[in-house]
Amino acid sequence: MTFKVEIEQEEDGRWIAEVMDLPGVLAYGQTPEEARAKVQALALRVIADRLEHGEAGPDLVSISFAAA
Repeated sequence: MTFKVEIEQEEDGRWIAEVMDLPGVLAYGQTPEEARAKVQALALRVIADRLEHGEAGPDLVSISFAAA
């Protein structure tokens, strides 16, 4: 499964990245790269938790991220 990551700059200059297919998975960074790295790490934690609790479907066996 490929997760789409959207990145935008906030009015205060920070960057926010969000994984669209995982509601609530978003992270801030000082640069777009930092925001992307943080949101990818958070997404992997959420997916790992779902796998551990039997809440993930078979489409989470292979995971990649694509910039939006």
